[in-house]
Amino acid sequence: MSNSKKMHFEISERKLLLRIFDVVFVLLGMYCLSFIFNFNYFQFSLTNYYWIIVLAIYINVFGAIFEMYNLQVASNNLQVLRSVILTTTSTVLAYLLTPIFSPELPKNRLQLLLFYVTFFIILYAWRMIYLHFLASHRFVQNAVLVCDRDQVEELVLGLESVDPHYKIIGYINADSDSASDLEFQHVKHIEIKELTSFVAKNSISEIVVASQKTDGITTDLYHQLLNLLESGKSIREYTHIYESKAQRIPVQYISRDFYRFFPFSRSNQNKLYLLSIRLCEIVLSLIGLSIGIVLIPIILVGNAFWNKGKLFYTQKRVGKDGVIFRIIKFRTMIKNAEKSGAVFAKINDSRVTKFGKFLRKTRIDEFPQFINILKGEMAVIGPRPERPVFVNEIAKIMPFYETRHIIKPGLTGWAQVNYSYGEKLEDSLIKLQYDLYYIKHRSIYLDLSIAFKTVSTMLFYRGQ
Repeated sequence: MSNSKKMHFEISERKLLLRIFDVVFVLLGMYCLSFIFNFNYFQFSLTNYYWIIVLAIYINVFGAIFEMYNLQVASNNLQVLRSVILTTTSTVLAYLLTPIFSPELPKNRLQLLLFYVTFFIILYAWRMIYLHFLASHRFVQNAVLVCDRDQVEELVLGLESVDPHYKIIGYINADSDSASDLEFQHVKHIEIKELTSFVAKNSISEIVVASQKTDGITTDLYHQLLNLLESGKSIREYTHIYESKAQRIPVQYISRDFYRFFPFSRSNQNKLYLLSIRLCEIVLSLIGLSIGIVLIPIILVGNAFWNKGKLFYTQKRVGKDGVIFRIIKFRTMIKNAEKSGAVFAKINDSRVTKFGKFLRKTRIDEFPQFINILKGEMAVIGPRPERPVFVNEIAKIMPFYETRHIIKPGLTGWAQVNYSYGEKLEDSLIKLQYDLYYIKHRSIYLDLSIAFKTVSTMLFYRGQ
């Protein structure tokens, strides 16, 4: 293997890099434009400093909505082009239509075209630089895994699927009861006595400990890990790395020491935060219901032709503290959709009508739930409310599932914007991981992130 050192950016650092340099390069482009052409629409001045601030805010807001800071999107050429076009168009239009805090519209309208074209070229050029250099495999973090032999494949795929620039290239078998001759694809088995030399030869920057058996950490291995720590190498626990990279809590690896993983966010008891959120929910509910009332005539026509049944339907769901309430939605399924019993909804569900599919994709079917929010049964953001029959079924086989009920269920949430409809129990496990992450890290920043992702889901027609 190559001995050359490689640079690695953590996920949060990559996103911060993208946000900062999106703004820096656009502003630099506007500054250079004033020298090359007779461009005076956007002028840099101490008296007009708020022009820069407003433009920077718009770039970050619309960039978030159109997935400019989604690392998977940022690493795909076609998706980058789409996101840049949408972000440029939305940012420029919003900026031109912002009174007082943006420059006065010029008499020469060609300057506006020049503003748009320069904005797009600069932003796209910078993203191509990021895509071909900073997002390339030259910026990889190599790591060694300490785990039980039968866990290797699952643990390696779990980490590398959420960060393709994080590579497990070797593992130490910490299972003293099994043989140690197994290798998984490119992951080499390392003898304990060879660990220090392997780390030095392969530019290893991190050792990940995932063994759940303390007797697997032998005295020899313990001393080698201690020496590596003292030499500056990072040694971290698998679940902490997984949580930070995947932004969900890996409950399948949490056992009797679960209390270490759930120091839930103080926002859950912060009265100022909860009051502010409640006021926002009331305002958003009134706006949402107003839009819903305007849309009802259109929905009535569509329902009459393609749904052919009642406009609304209600269903029992489990709310905060396990209290049962009735959720209200526009009907999207055929009559007697569950005559054979309750089943999970799934992608391309045959029970969903053609018009119902449109309502789901655009999330219009969920507008009546603002009534539940006004009544205090739901929040705008939180875990998706599940049906009692499924809660009882899942809770029997999935630890921590009912932990979701310590806060109000939401119209949208961290699980909804990061994962599709759950078709089976395995999907419920992944969604639970996201829900617990939200409960643990609940904050204004995370709420705003979910709001932007929800808008993106609606605009890109990705509802389920």
